[in-house]
Amino acid sequence: MASSFFRNAFNRMIEARERQVARYVNGALMNLDDETLKGLGTSREELRRKGAQGYVF
Repeated sequence: MASSFFRNAFNRMIEARERQVARYVNGALMNLDDETLKGLGTSREELRRKGAQGYVF
């Protein structure tokens, strides 16, 4: 029982971190020009839909 609690807590922490990283990467991609984004197979609208956030580190 206890191991499943810690496993679930760990998995949720990892999932939250993955979402945070995805938002950060989308924010960084938003700085690229439209041609480069098109070459990567994405667009500004798609990045906005997925969520984009910049971080100051």
